[in-house]
Amino acid sequence: MKISRSTGYALVAVGYVAQHYRDGAVLASRVSKQYGIPLEYLLKILQQLVRANVLRSKRGPRGGFFLARPAEGITLLEIIEAVDGPLFSHLQLAEQTNNEPFSLKMEKVCRTATEKVRDIFSQAKLSEIMGE
Repeated sequence: MKISRSTGYALVAVGYVAQHYRDGAVLASRVSKQYGIPLEYLLKILQQLVRANVLRSKRGPRGGFFLARPAEGITLLEIIEAVDGPLFSHLQLAEQTNNEPFSLKMEKVCRTATEKVRDIFSQAKLSEIMGE
């Protein structure tokens, strides 16, 4: 499994927003400057998080980004899938090998591993990671 750079930036950005939510809206430029993330790239990622209902955005002088809901209700899986799409095993080894027994077993192992990873990420609550 590989977590993309975009997803890494999303995890960092959501963590920063969660850490500073008491200060009000978090500007994308603050996150960008703090962690050396290109601002335009970060803005695209933040919009994906808004569409996925992880973050909320507000325009204007007091605008910026907020958590869309309490950190207890946000999982790492939601953040990852907001950026990289659904996490699933898309191997088609059995089809490729005309259902060779070894390929069926390999697919099952890969599917099981993916399910376990999904389960771990879905149980990892933002609030627990932030120590709240």
